[in-house]
Amino acid sequence: MKLILQAVLWILSIFFAYKIYDSINGPIKFNQIKNERYADVIDRLKEIRTAQIAHKDVKGFYANNFDSLIKFIDNGIFTLIEKRDSSFLEYDRTYRIDMLKEVIVIDTLGFVPVKDSLFKTVNYNDFEKVPVDGVDAKFNLKAQIIDKNGYKVPVFEVKVAKDIILYDQNNDLVKQENETVSVDGVNGPEIILGSLSNVSTNGNWPTIFDAKRQ
Repeated sequence: MKLILQAVLWILSIFFAYKIYDSINGPIKFNQIKNERYADVIDRLKEIRTAQIAHKDVKGFYANNFDSLIKFIDNGIFTLIEKRDSSFLEYDRTYRIDMLKEVIVIDTLGFVPVKDSLFKTVNYNDFEKVPVDGVDAKFNLKAQIIDKNGYKVPVFEVKVAKDIILYDQNNDLVKQENETVSVDGVNGPEIILGSLSNVSTNGNWPTIFDAKRQ
């Protein structure tokens, strides 16, 4: 009985030691995995932002779905222009003299495909896919025109739930992450780029994720 009791005590000691270790190491490992996945997702969102801004520059509005956005990258053309100041004399009938008139002259220098200019080394055909191993999910993309102080303004929003990104992590830790309110964290249950109610192309992540990755 003494040997059995000792064995049981040893097993319990090992079990509780593991639980203590896991309670300390678990959140550390969770944060490491979370930050790595967030960085990959945010990098993809920044590429989507580049494409959307190009789409608006050329067409005047944002793409409302990934098929349209990818088609634009495949076929879109940037017009290269040069603006220069110029002036000339023009007869003024009121003052009956020649007066100097200043103008801006716009010269067309050429044309360049969007994909060659911005996405030569980027696999933009995968833009809609959430870049996390083991996840078969897509970003949610919407675009529309809103009224802002009497002006019609194009806006867009791309988002993905943290639950999708952290699909295989501890449920309690994921729940805590969804409730994050912090200046150095991604607040709320989703990672979001842009807005459908405000004129913005920013994301809801802290600046640490905008640092260049090695």
